[in-house]
Amino acid sequence: MIKSDHRWPIMIIALVLLSSLVISIHGNDNDLQNIVNSVNDQNQKKSKSSSEEVFVETEDEATPPEATNVKYSEPINDLDISSAIKILTAPDLSQPDEQTKDKDSEKNKANIKNLDNLLNFKFILDNDPWVENFKVAIKSSLEESNTLENQIEEHENDAVGEKNMETEMTPEQLEAHNKYLEAMKLINSHSSNKAKGYLTMFQAAGLGSVDAKIHLAWAQLFGTHVNQNIVAANETFHTLAEEGNPDAQMGLGFLYSSGLGVNVSLAKSLVYYTFSAIGGNQWAQMALGYRYYAGISVTTSCEKALDFYKIAAAKVAKDVTLSGGQMIHRIRLMEEADASGYNAGILDKDLFEYYQLLANKGDVTAQVGLGQLHFQGGRGIPLDYEKAHHYFLQAAEANNPIALGFLGRMYLEGNEYVKQDNKTAFTYFKKSADQNNPVGQSGLGLMYMRGQGAPQDYSEAFRFFQLAAEQGWVDGQLHLGVMYHKGLGVRRDYKTAVKYFTLASQSGHVMAYYNLAQMHAAGTGLMRSCSTAVDLYKNVVERGRVGEKLMEAYTLHRDGHGNAAFIIYALLSDLGYDVAQSNAAHLLDRNEVTLWPDDNARYTRALVYWARSAAQGYSPAQVKLGDYHYYGWGTAVDYEIAAMHYRLASESQHNAQAFFNLGYMHEQGLGMSQDIHLAKRCYDMAAETSADAKVPAALALLKLSLLFSVQYLQEIKWQHWDLYLLGLLIPTLATLVYMKLGYTNRAHQHQE
Repeated sequence: MIKSDHRWPIMIIALVLLSSLVISIHGNDNDLQNIVNSVNDQNQKKSKSSSEEVFVETEDEATPPEATNVKYSEPINDLDISSAIKILTAPDLSQPDEQTKDKDSEKNKANIKNLDNLLNFKFILDNDPWVENFKVAIKSSLEESNTLENQIEEHENDAVGEKNMETEMTPEQLEAHNKYLEAMKLINSHSSNKAKGYLTMFQAAGLGSVDAKIHLAWAQLFGTHVNQNIVAANETFHTLAEEGNPDAQMGLGFLYSSGLGVNVSLAKSLVYYTFSAIGGNQWAQMALGYRYYAGISVTTSCEKALDFYKIAAAKVAKDVTLSGGQMIHRIRLMEEADASGYNAGILDKDLFEYYQLLANKGDVTAQVGLGQLHFQGGRGIPLDYEKAHHYFLQAAEANNPIALGFLGRMYLEGNEYVKQDNKTAFTYFKKSADQNNPVGQSGLGLMYMRGQGAPQDYSEAFRFFQLAAEQGWVDGQLHLGVMYHKGLGVRRDYKTAVKYFTLASQSGHVMAYYNLAQMHAAGTGLMRSCSTAVDLYKNVVERGRVGEKLMEAYTLHRDGHGNAAFIIYALLSDLGYDVAQSNAAHLLDRNEVTLWPDDNARYTRALVYWARSAAQGYSPAQVKLGDYHYYGWGTAVDYEIAAMHYRLASESQHNAQAFFNLGYMHEQGLGMSQDIHLAKRCYDMAAETSADAKVPAALALLKLSLLFSVQYLQEIKWQHWDLYLLGLLIPTLATLVYMKLGYTNRAHQHQE
């Protein structure tokens, strides 16, 4: 045993060694702490193997490496069906990879072992309190760090857990789940009977499928395909939400937000939306993204909105197909009702039948048009791959290059009617490209870039994409951006990638918006802009499958189902669709919703939807806000606030109705001092802004001129009234004398 007089020098030496070891351990922990901080800073990182991650930061943007010197991640299977290839760039060397994490973990264990050896060294007393405390503190710190790391890894591997869900099911649960999948296949099929699908869904719910119960609850809430029953939907959502189901929590959040079957509570709505979003519900993520974007019941936060929108947008991007999915129609009921010539984009039934007649007679143009219409959907025509294939095949017999190109796209990705076939796809693309058609050129480029059905050749891919892009074809522009961003066959150039993504976004391609959002969010190739990234991500998520409900709601409204249409519009309003917000308000304003018989309740809710739509830049909604405050609908009469809304709509958006209303308020002195000159200016601006306002503005100006004349006469001082009277009488007498003399002369001439 060491004597006490030699103990302190040895302890000092041990302390120095311990300090060096702690510094080493702390350095390893810093890497992990950076990961934890990045999560806490609301810039959540996806797993590098996740299909949602499109861009990752590069190690040096100033000197981009050649494509041949960069090793890229292998493409993910989910991307094989996408027209917009997910960009999987070089690994981010700023973050530790799995091997590094393993090495760090082993190093930490080794450090603990070394620490144990050091602390148990024979010249240190094991029973010294400071030594034990120091040892425990170091171990606790490392264990806490490892726990945080494990939590992050568990979060990254959630998808793996979902894939293994079926293996954990009991036979009864598996039967119910399979029945649910069968029902969803029938419901989502574009050619099968939805009634049969919902019958199967009821069977799945009876077997205990939670997903089936949720689906039926939404159907009961909307009143589509099943009888509307808000009370039953509410009960289902409450029961399953108590069990922690995120989809049910989303339903409850919507009910508390809209006041359907419950009293409105934005606080409860926010709580349920938050739990649902954390649980992975895409609708809830959109709703929270919009709330932080617009500052609804929360403090406005661009970064938080970015977090939620980014997650939701990644799910939309993952599901993008070559057809782009169902075309989203944004029909504004207010404009349709106010303007007889408003074109909602819905194809007239007689015109559609006429095109069918032409196609059956061999008109190639009609065949191609109908094929594209059924391939992409839209204009009131649902997706139908069987009919699309039929019309494209007819046009292809005439060697039409567009039809050949679209047939290639159908075979490249495959669908419920056409089996995926790379060889057939390449043949059709080749025939189309030989006629210099951009559809075929971009298709060949895609196959060469992927190495799918053709040898992987980036040079050939780039050549075909460039040919297609030169003709303005959106897929060519998009994939050129992909190649420049990844450095495939060309030197990596982020600025050029941004250029091509921007061109593709101008044609409305959802993946172009998504890629631009990724670059703006990360500051890749341009200055980081949170607001721009949020706007782009919002555009992406609103082009997802949930956007198809806009057309569903419009169809219900057209068929006279006002309540069902309103509920769908109200849901989409909570998700941030400005068109849905104005349409929900319009239905309430026109008394087409009978869920609340009290006029004040309807107007109060309509006021909320008008306000949200106006905040997103829709000027007629801003005018409606002015009207509600002017007349006292759903709020107290307040002329000043009404004038403020009219002024906002007129100054920022040049709305003719707002100019006219503001002119009237200036004329009458409502909410402001009376000013005839400003009133005249507002009426003039209304006439200049819209041709429809010319006649009302002219009548208002005529009335204003009369009022101005009366006001002028009232302001005249009448001290010398006799002179004014003589001034009027003398010209009058002179006129009468002149007329008398003329009459006398004509009488004499007649007598002679």
